[in-house]
Amino acid sequence: MNATDSPLYQQIAEQIRREIIEGQLKPGDRLPSVRQMTKKWDCTPGTVQHAYRELARQNLVTSRPGQGTHILDEPIRQINPTLKKARLVHQAEKFILEAVTNSYSTKDIEQAFQTALDRWKIASQENENLERTVLQFNGSHDVAVNWIAAHFSSQHPQYEMQAKYSGSLGGLIALAEKKATLAGAHLWDPSSNTYNSSYIQKILPGKKAALITVAYRRLGIIVENGNPLDIQSLNDLAKPTVKFINRQTGSGTRVWLDRKLSEASIPSHLISGFDKEVSTHSEVARQIAEGYANAGIGLEAAALAYGLTFVFLTLECYDFIIPSEHYKEPAVQALLNWLNLPATRASIASLGGYDTQHTGQIRWIE
Repeated sequence: MNATDSPLYQQIAEQIRREIIEGQLKPGDRLPSVRQMTKKWDCTPGTVQHAYRELARQNLVTSRPGQGTHILDEPIRQINPTLKKARLVHQAEKFILEAVTNSYSTKDIEQAFQTALDRWKIASQENENLERTVLQFNGSHDVAVNWIAAHFSSQHPQYEMQAKYSGSLGGLIALAEKKATLAGAHLWDPSSNTYNSSYIQKILPGKKAALITVAYRRLGIIVENGNPLDIQSLNDLAKPTVKFINRQTGSGTRVWLDRKLSEASIPSHLISGFDKEVSTHSEVARQIAEGYANAGIGLEAAALAYGLTFVFLTLECYDFIIPSEHYKEPAVQALLNWLNLPATRASIASLGGYDTQHTGQIRWIE
């Protein structure tokens, strides 16, 4: 039996229970009068009274003559184990929804829960004093980096990778200011048709650094499911019907887009929404999925996560950049060895839109 098949009084009671669980109704709040609920639900007073009696039976509300029906205080509500579990499930669902909107898979979410529980168990042991070495990552947003940060610690609990996304240029600047252990970048140099090397030499002059290929990733135009506006190229972004969502200045995607628009002689002011910026590929996809925009430059992995259509434009190289003084640190070496495992490569490839044939390869810049 689904919700619409159940008796109306149960539907009313269930709606109020849900509002209590979600915190919309708080201890002490007064419920609408029977007359108000009768009008709202288009039912008889007896149906509403039956629903309120059901809620009272479950220790959720109390009714007093002349005072109406009120939500009971928190301690009394907590004696209901069913409600406690329901509230816990609701909190878990909120976390899952947030994680899904940030492009995590159900497998990622399950493993994150397990990792968190494992950490909590460790922290709860009185004699446990495990110190974790933190790898500070700063750079361009990437779905695979999200996955790496979530899974590396589960395989190496003595290490933790903390990710901050400030764009490719922001990541290199963080390295220059010694605010990060490693950065992530995909900065294209059109003069040499290479990624990252020339920018590292400019921002980190005279510094020896290792570039480790995370993956080659498919970049293109993310559009609404089915591509109803028939967007096929950057030229189509200037269509009057297009509502564009952009990446922030300093991101590798924005650097690439600005140069491609210049090469194609497409004035950015002709693209509606060009000044509206977000900081991640996932946010680009979310804006399109929720109808705030209908086109944006982003990763195929982000488009797939939101069920959107993807128009391929280029295959770009995404690298970890690690200064030589950090390269031999145990935590860095553990990360690089783990990145080279066939299982790790296969998991990154399974995200969609990634070519992991060269994952783990190292080249040096001096």
